[in-house]
Amino acid sequence: MNTRQQKLEAFGRLLDIMDELREKCPWDNVQTNESLRANTIEETYELAEAIINNSDLEIKKELGDLLLHVVFYAKIGEEKQAFDIADVCHAICDKLIFRHPHVFGDLHADSASFVEKSWEQIKLKEKGGNGTVLEGVPPSLPSLVKAYRIQDKARNSGFDWNKRHDVWDKVKEEIGELETEIENLDKERTEQEFGDVLFSLINAARLYQVNPDNALERTNQKFIYRFNYMEQKVKEQGRSLKEMTLDEMEQIWQEAKRV
Repeated sequence: MNTRQQKLEAFGRLLDIMDELREKCPWDNVQTNESLRANTIEETYELAEAIINNSDLEIKKELGDLLLHVVFYAKIGEEKQAFDIADVCHAICDKLIFRHPHVFGDLHADSASFVEKSWEQIKLKEKGGNGTVLEGVPPSLPSLVKAYRIQDKARNSGFDWNKRHDVWDKVKEEIGELETEIENLDKERTEQEFGDVLFSLINAARLYQVNPDNALERTNQKFIYRFNYMEQKVKEQGRSLKEMTLDEMEQIWQEAKRV
Protein backbone atom coordinates (compact mmCIF):
# COMPACT_ATOMS: atom_id res chain seq x y z
CA MET A 1 0.00 0.00 0.00
CA ASN A 2 1.07 3.59 -0.58
CA THR A 3 2.41 5.84 2.17
CA ARG A 4 0.53 8.94 3.33
CA GLN A 5 2.99 11.11 1.34
CA GLN A 6 2.45 9.03 -1.81
CA LYS A 7 -1.30 9.38 -1.45
CA LEU A 8 -1.01 13.16 -1.16
CA GLU A 9 1.31 13.27 -4.17
CA ALA A 10 -1.14 11.18 -6.21
CA PHE A 11 -4.00 13.54 -5.37
CA GLY A 12 -1.82 16.53 -6.24
CA ARG A 13 -0.98 14.90 -9.56
CA LEU A 14 -4.70 14.58 -10.32
CA LEU A 15 -5.23 18.26 -9.52
CA ASP A 16 -2.33 19.24 -11.83
CA ILE A 17 -3.72 17.12 -14.66
CA MET A 18 -7.18 18.64 -14.17
CA ASP A 19 -5.70 22.16 -14.40
CA GLU A 20 -3.95 21.27 -17.64
CA LEU A 21 -6.98 19.58 -19.18
CA ARG A 22 -9.19 22.54 -18.36
CA GLU A 23 -6.72 24.85 -20.05
CA LYS A 24 -5.68 22.83 -23.11
CA CYS A 25 -8.41 20.30 -23.98
CA PRO A 26 -11.27 21.69 -26.14
CA TRP A 27 -13.78 19.25 -24.61
CA ASP A 28 -12.80 19.67 -20.96
CA ASN A 29 -12.60 23.43 -21.42
CA VAL A 30 -16.28 23.85 -22.28
CA GLN A 31 -17.80 21.57 -19.63
CA THR A 32 -20.15 23.00 -17.00
CA ASN A 33 -21.85 21.65 -13.90
CA GLU A 34 -24.94 21.04 -15.99
CA SER A 35 -23.14 19.21 -18.81
CA LEU A 36 -21.31 16.95 -16.35
CA ARG A 37 -24.40 16.05 -14.31
CA ALA A 38 -25.64 13.17 -16.49
CA ASN A 39 -22.16 11.67 -16.73
CA THR A 40 -21.76 11.88 -12.95
CA ILE A 41 -25.01 9.97 -12.44
CA GLU A 42 -23.84 7.33 -14.95
CA GLU A 43 -20.48 6.96 -13.21
CA THR A 44 -22.24 6.54 -9.87
CA TYR A 45 -24.36 3.71 -11.24
CA GLU A 46 -21.27 2.06 -12.74
CA LEU A 47 -19.63 2.15 -9.32
CA ALA A 48 -22.77 0.65 -7.80
CA GLU A 49 -22.64 -2.18 -10.37
CA ALA A 50 -18.98 -2.84 -9.59
CA ILE A 51 -19.88 -3.09 -5.90
CA ILE A 52 -22.71 -5.53 -6.69
CA ASN A 53 -20.24 -7.63 -8.71
CA ASN A 54 -17.76 -7.48 -5.82
CA SER A 55 -14.93 -6.63 -8.23
CA ASP A 56 -12.10 -4.76 -6.49
CA LEU A 57 -10.52 -3.97 -9.85
CA GLU A 58 -13.72 -2.41 -11.21
CA ILE A 59 -14.42 -0.60 -7.93
CA LYS A 60 -10.97 1.00 -8.11
CA LYS A 61 -11.58 2.07 -11.72
CA GLU A 62 -15.03 3.50 -11.06
CA LEU A 63 -13.88 5.32 -7.92
CA GLY A 64 -11.27 7.01 -10.08
CA ASP A 65 -13.91 8.10 -12.58
CA LEU A 66 -16.08 9.48 -9.78
CA LEU A 67 -13.13 11.22 -8.13
CA LEU A 68 -12.38 12.90 -11.44
CA HIS A 69 -15.88 14.37 -11.41
CA VAL A 70 -15.42 15.67 -7.85
CA VAL A 71 -12.19 17.39 -8.89
CA PHE A 72 -13.86 18.70 -12.07
CA TYR A 73 -16.74 20.33 -10.18
CA ALA A 74 -14.27 21.82 -7.70
CA LYS A 75 -12.22 23.26 -10.58
CA ILE A 76 -15.32 24.89 -12.06
CA GLY A 77 -16.17 26.28 -8.62
CA GLU A 78 -12.65 27.71 -8.35
CA GLU A 79 -12.96 29.40 -11.75
CA LYS A 80 -16.18 31.02 -10.57
CA GLN A 81 -14.38 32.05 -7.39
CA ALA A 82 -17.10 30.27 -5.41
CA PHE A 83 -15.00 27.49 -3.80
CA ASP A 84 -12.09 25.18 -4.53
CA ILE A 85 -11.12 21.60 -3.65
CA ALA A 86 -9.65 22.72 -0.30
CA ASP A 87 -13.01 24.27 0.64
CA VAL A 88 -14.72 21.01 -0.33
CA CYS A 89 -12.34 18.98 1.85
CA HIS A 90 -12.61 21.35 4.81
CA ALA A 91 -16.42 21.37 4.59
CA ILE A 92 -16.68 17.57 4.74
CA CYS A 93 -14.03 17.42 7.51
CA ASP A 94 -15.97 19.95 9.60
CA LYS A 95 -19.19 18.02 9.01
CA LEU A 96 -17.60 14.70 10.02
CA ILE A 97 -16.21 16.21 13.23
CA PHE A 98 -19.56 17.85 14.10
CA ARG A 99 -21.51 14.64 13.42
CA HIS A 100 -19.15 12.42 15.43
CA PRO A 101 -19.12 13.89 18.95
CA HIS A 102 -18.55 10.33 20.23
CA VAL A 103 -15.16 10.40 18.44
CA PHE A 104 -14.13 14.07 18.53
CA GLY A 105 -16.08 15.11 21.62
CA ASP A 106 -17.20 13.73 24.98
CA LEU A 107 -20.33 11.82 23.91
CA HIS A 108 -20.25 8.06 24.51
CA ALA A 109 -21.59 5.69 21.84
CA ASP A 110 -21.55 1.93 22.29
CA SER A 111 -23.40 0.81 19.15
CA ALA A 112 -23.88 1.70 15.49
CA SER A 113 -27.66 2.05 16.02
CA PHE A 114 -27.07 4.69 18.72
CA VAL A 115 -24.84 6.63 16.34
CA GLU A 116 -27.44 6.51 13.56
CA LYS A 117 -30.17 7.82 15.86
CA SER A 118 -27.88 10.58 17.12
CA TRP A 119 -27.11 11.67 13.56
CA GLU A 120 -30.70 12.63 12.85
CA GLN A 121 -30.80 14.90 15.88
CA ILE A 122 -27.39 16.37 15.04
CA LYS A 123 -28.45 17.13 11.47
CA LEU A 124 -31.44 19.10 12.76
CA LYS A 125 -29.03 21.28 14.77
CA GLU A 126 -26.59 21.92 11.91
CA LYS A 127 -26.38 25.42 10.50
CA GLY A 128 -28.08 25.25 7.11
CA GLY A 129 -29.01 21.66 7.86
CA ASN A 130 -32.28 19.80 7.57
CA GLY A 131 -35.35 21.52 8.97
CA THR A 132 -37.16 18.20 9.33
CA VAL A 133 -36.04 14.57 9.57
CA LEU A 134 -37.22 13.61 6.07
CA GLU A 135 -35.90 16.78 4.44
CA GLY A 136 -32.53 15.02 4.16
CA VAL A 137 -33.90 12.56 1.57
CA PRO A 138 -33.06 13.93 -1.91
CA PRO A 139 -36.23 14.29 -4.03
CA SER A 140 -34.37 13.05 -7.13
CA LEU A 141 -33.52 9.64 -5.64
CA PRO A 142 -34.96 6.61 -7.49
CA SER A 143 -38.26 5.66 -5.86
CA LEU A 144 -37.07 2.34 -4.44
CA VAL A 145 -33.97 3.87 -2.85
CA LYS A 146 -36.01 6.85 -1.64
CA ALA A 147 -38.54 4.60 0.10
CA TYR A 148 -35.74 2.79 1.93
CA ARG A 149 -34.10 6.05 3.04
CA ILE A 150 -37.45 7.51 4.18
CA GLN A 151 -38.16 4.47 6.33
CA ASP A 152 -34.61 4.38 7.69
CA LYS A 153 -34.70 8.02 8.72
CA ALA A 154 -38.12 7.53 10.34
CA ARG A 155 -36.67 4.57 12.26
CA ASN A 156 -33.87 6.74 13.65
CA SER A 157 -36.54 9.00 15.11
CA GLY A 158 -38.19 6.07 16.89
CA PHE A 159 -40.99 5.51 14.35
CA ASP A 160 -40.69 1.77 13.70
CA TRP A 161 -42.16 -1.63 14.45
CA ASN A 162 -41.61 -2.98 17.98
CA LYS A 163 -41.21 -6.50 16.58
CA ARG A 164 -39.99 -6.86 13.02
CA HIS A 165 -42.12 -9.93 12.24
CA ASP A 166 -45.22 -7.74 12.70
CA VAL A 167 -44.43 -6.14 9.36
CA TRP A 168 -45.69 -9.24 7.56
CA ASP A 169 -49.22 -8.57 8.77
CA LYS A 170 -48.94 -5.15 7.10
CA VAL A 171 -47.62 -6.74 3.88
CA LYS A 172 -50.54 -9.18 3.82
CA GLU A 173 -53.00 -6.36 4.55
CA GLU A 174 -51.65 -4.28 1.65
CA ILE A 175 -51.76 -7.25 -0.74
CA GLY A 176 -55.39 -7.86 0.24
CA GLU A 177 -56.26 -4.22 -0.48
CA LEU A 178 -54.49 -4.48 -3.84
CA GLU A 179 -56.44 -7.59 -4.79
CA THR A 180 -59.69 -5.81 -3.92
CA GLU A 181 -58.92 -2.85 -6.21
CA ILE A 182 -57.86 -5.20 -9.02
CA GLU A 183 -61.23 -6.97 -8.74
CA ASN A 184 -62.95 -3.56 -8.75
CA LEU A 185 -61.14 -2.69 -12.01
CA ASP A 186 -60.12 0.66 -10.52
CA LYS A 187 -56.87 1.50 -12.29
CA GLU A 188 -55.95 4.55 -10.20
CA ARG A 189 -56.63 2.83 -6.87
CA THR A 190 -54.80 -0.28 -8.08
CA GLU A 191 -51.69 1.81 -8.77
CA GLN A 192 -51.91 3.35 -5.31
CA GLU A 193 -52.26 -0.03 -3.63
CA PHE A 194 -49.36 -1.42 -5.70
CA GLY A 195 -47.29 1.40 -4.28
CA ASP A 196 -48.38 0.50 -0.75
CA VAL A 197 -47.44 -3.16 -1.30
CA LEU A 198 -44.00 -2.21 -2.61
CA PHE A 199 -43.47 0.25 0.26
CA SER A 200 -44.37 -2.40 2.84
CA LEU A 201 -42.05 -4.97 1.21
CA ILE A 202 -39.20 -2.45 1.25
CA ASN A 203 -39.98 -1.89 4.92
CA ALA A 204 -39.75 -5.63 5.51
CA ALA A 205 -36.41 -5.78 3.70
CA ARG A 206 -35.06 -2.98 5.90
CA LEU A 207 -36.20 -4.71 9.07
CA TYR A 208 -34.43 -7.90 8.02
CA GLN A 209 -31.29 -5.95 7.07
CA VAL A 210 -31.63 -6.55 3.33
CA ASN A 211 -30.93 -3.69 0.95
CA PRO A 212 -33.91 -3.91 -1.47
CA ASP A 213 -32.10 -2.11 -4.28
CA ASN A 214 -29.17 -4.54 -4.13
CA ALA A 215 -31.56 -7.48 -3.84
CA LEU A 216 -33.58 -6.40 -6.88
CA GLU A 217 -30.44 -5.77 -8.93
CA ARG A 218 -29.12 -9.26 -8.12
CA THR A 219 -32.45 -10.67 -9.30
CA ASN A 220 -32.23 -8.54 -12.47
CA GLN A 221 -28.78 -9.97 -13.21
CA LYS A 222 -29.99 -13.49 -12.50
CA PHE A 223 -32.96 -13.07 -14.84
CA ILE A 224 -30.73 -11.62 -17.58
CA TYR A 225 -28.37 -14.58 -17.34
CA ARG A 226 -31.15 -17.17 -17.47
CA PHE A 227 -33.02 -15.44 -20.28
CA ASN A 228 -29.83 -15.08 -22.36
CA TYR A 229 -29.07 -18.76 -21.71
CA MET A 230 -32.54 -19.75 -22.89
CA GLU A 231 -32.30 -17.52 -25.97
CA GLN A 232 -28.91 -18.99 -26.91
CA LYS A 233 -30.14 -22.57 -26.48
CA VAL A 234 -33.12 -21.88 -28.73
CA LYS A 235 -30.86 -20.36 -31.40
CA GLU A 236 -28.70 -23.48 -31.31
CA GLN A 237 -31.85 -25.44 -32.20
CA GLY A 238 -32.45 -23.16 -35.19
CA ARG A 239 -35.61 -21.75 -33.66
CA SER A 240 -36.81 -18.52 -32.05
CA LEU A 241 -38.49 -17.94 -28.71
CA LYS A 242 -41.73 -16.89 -30.43
CA GLU A 243 -41.98 -20.38 -31.98
CA MET A 244 -41.79 -22.15 -28.64
CA THR A 245 -44.49 -23.03 -26.14
CA LEU A 246 -44.28 -21.86 -22.54
CA ASP A 247 -43.67 -25.45 -21.44
CA GLU A 248 -40.68 -25.74 -23.79
CA MET A 249 -39.25 -22.46 -22.54
CA GLU A 250 -39.82 -23.53 -18.94
CA GLN A 251 -37.70 -26.66 -19.48
CA ILE A 252 -34.75 -24.60 -20.71
CA TRP A 253 -35.32 -22.06 -17.94
CA GLN A 254 -35.02 -24.80 -15.33
CA GLU A 255 -31.85 -25.99 -17.06
CA ALA A 256 -30.43 -22.46 -16.80
CA LYS A 257 -31.23 -22.44 -13.06
CA ARG A 258 -29.34 -25.69 -12.58
CA VAL A 259 -26.37 -24.29 -14.52
